[in-house]
Amino acid sequence: MFHYLTIGEVSRRSGIAPSALRYYEDRGLIAAERLNSGHRRYPRAVLRRVAFIVFAQRVGLSLEEIGAELARLPPDHVPKGKDWARLSSTWTMRIDARIAELERLKQGLAGCIGCGCLSVESCKLSNPEDRAARLGPGARYWLGDPRPAVDA
Repeated sequence: MFHYLTIGEVSRRSGIAPSALRYYEDRGLIAAERLNSGHRRYPRAVLRRVAFIVFAQRVGLSLEEIGAELARLPPDHVPKGKDWARLSSTWTMRIDARIAELERLKQGLAGCIGCGCLSVESCKLSNPEDRAARLGPGARYWLGDPRPAVDA
């Protein structure tokens, strides 16, 4: 016998609000069967898909990207470990880029982030003549642009 879960059971097991589960269903990321009463019943394997969605969002994937990844699974296929490994194999570069971004953010907490604001006294030393602005808009050093050598 195949066991189905109610939306409340999926919510409790996954930690995801029922409204989010309905939204994921509307977006085609998960699927439920409907009873004659209109109540949703989810196959147990939906818990794996929801866990994948949550993890992928934490990595930084958009719901559109997650949907494209999940679409690579065969229909009616219960995903196994090798499926998740294959889907997530391309995420390493994205994770590394986020780690680098967070490191730059951490460094920027204690110094100039290259915004070109010139509102802080230290900008005279770390961003003389607003050099960061020549690199483009925004917080250039935080975005990864190299800091120019400061004249001694």
